[in-house]
Amino acid sequence: MPADKGANQSVEKAIAVLESFSGGEPMRVGDVARAAGIGQSTASRLLATLEAGGLVERDAQTTLYFLGSELLTLAGIAINQNRVHRVGRQIAQGLAGKLGLGANLALLRDAELIYLCNFEGPQSPKSHTLMGQRVPLHATSIGKSTLVGTSRESRHALMPKLAGYTESTITTHEALDREVALIARRGYATEVEEFVLGRASVAAPILDQSGRIVAAVSISGPRSTIDLETREAELGRIIIEAADRISSGLGYQGPAG
Repeated sequence: MPADKGANQSVEKAIAVLESFSGGEPMRVGDVARAAGIGQSTASRLLATLEAGGLVERDAQTTLYFLGSELLTLAGIAINQNRVHRVGRQIAQGLAGKLGLGANLALLRDAELIYLCNFEGPQSPKSHTLMGQRVPLHATSIGKSTLVGTSRESRHALMPKLAGYTESTITTHEALDREVALIARRGYATEVEEFVLGRASVAAPILDQSGRIVAAVSISGPRSTIDLETREAELGRIIIEAADRISSGLGYQGPAG
């Protein structure tokens, strides 16, 4: 048992080391140690082990560490094994091609969504991929859409504090209650500059075979291009239809009875 406990602690520390790179910037050993909450010698030893496995790499000139290319292989395998991704990928890609806007697919995980894929239309170009990025549930349409059917108590337990990202972000549970009730009535969620300035989106939840919300799909783009002021009803209908198609592909057959 003591040996198992020690091994578990080593694995937990290695995970903390990898997660310390979530900011996206190369890091020194000392930076990793502080971010992971471990000693510098332990961080150095774990980084050397992870480097040998290709999970981190080190720049020979700067000696800064960054995530390694072996993670690309593992991430690709994980993405391709995910059923929501397999069912929804072509549907999301079709939305981007048809509308010229961005189309995104994300998986629900606790108080966050993790992007599985995103496609760029000519009216919504990006210089980076969203795949693997996490976003909060209360500040994005794709996140808010997954809150339908949850109670105020469960939302408060899941998200005790609602962080503000812009002046438009929902930061009180009273406001979130009203928003969730509106989403439930119309079947889709919207967001205008609540997470990122200049951006807007519309999203709908995806249900699995049991009727549980497991993911969401969204249409996004520059606020002026997506033009929710005049196109909300149209885009809302389109995103609901896309979400229904993905849910059907996952085995959802509609409400019981």
